[in-house]
Amino acid sequence: MIEIPECPKGYRFPKAVISYAVYLYHRFLLSYRDVQELLFERGINVSHETVRAWCARFGPDLAEALRHRRLRQGRTWHLDEMRVMVGGTVLACRQRVR
Repeated sequence: MIEIPECPKGYRFPKAVISYAVYLYHRFLLSYRDVQELLFERGINVSHETVRAWCARFGPDLAEALRHRRLRQGRTWHLDEMRVMVGGTVLACRQRVR
């Protein structure tokens, strides 16, 4: 996920919890309260303001990591072809594949 020191100074929760909350907020476009409920279902009791503070502090780092992780599309295209016989006539179906 994102690189946070093992015990971020001034934070009560471990980096795994913080990075998971920030990841949920930015990756799935959830509200702070939705993230709070998802964490509560996992046994972690935080307020939506805490999630907001984490997203403000660690969000840009996560966004940068997600941008660099996105797959690059190449210039090479492949053609996938399939032939089907329908009513005695052979039909070709072609599709571009990246």
